[in-house]
Formats: sequence, C-alpha cells, structure tokens
Amino acid sequence: MKAILSLFLLISLTSCVQAQSPGVITQDVATFKKTIQSKKIQLVDVRTPAEFSAGSIEGAQNIDVKSSEFKTMAAKLDKKRPVAVYCLSGIRSARAAGILKEMGFKKIYNLDGGYTAWTK
Repeated sequence: MKAILSLFLLISLTSCVQAQSPGVITQDVATFKKTIQSKKIQLVDVRTPAEFSAGSIEGAQNIDVKSSEFKTMAAKLDKKRPVAVYCLSGIRSARAAGILKEMGFKKIYNLDGGYTAWTK
C-alpha cells in the first residue's frame, strides 16, 4: 500500500512540476476564459474522444494525450501561436503541456482543475 501511495505522490508531483515549468502557465477558470477569447489561441482538449463527445469547451479540438498519435497530431498546431490545454482535472493537460513544451511550443496555458472546474 505504501508503494502505491508513494508512486501516486511521485506522479502527482511530476505533473505539478510540469505545469509550473517556464512557458507553461496554469490558470484558474476566469483567467483561462479570458485567455481563450483571443483569436490567436489554439484550444486543445486532451481527453479521450468519448470524454470530448460528452461535452467540451466551445472551439476546442480534441487531441488525446494518451493516444500514440498525440505528438503527430500536436505537430499540426502552429508553434508560433499560444496553445491552451485542458483535460478533466488538470493532470493529463499538465502532461500534455510538458510534451508541447518539449516539442518547441513557447506559450502554453493549462486550465487548473480542468473541465470539471470549468463546468462548476
């Protein structure tokens, strides 16, 4: 049980570190709403297609971070434009933000609390 708890904490801390890395800005719902109103922003829902179909933020495109095609699909985004990402709770989007940063994206916004916070 301790090993599972330790692993969970390590994964959680890793996600938090990625979300706070330079170039990745984690925002609350109100600030994220203002950010995505920009016509230059690329809004990406990194949840599964089933989750996306059940409800999403208007204007979002779905690129599942768990898919083996994530990097291929993300490479089609414009690296010169900011990207805003979200998932259900913020963990997968923090992971996606880290991957996007590694791919050369400079300005990435992550929704704190994910779609769950957005719909509250």
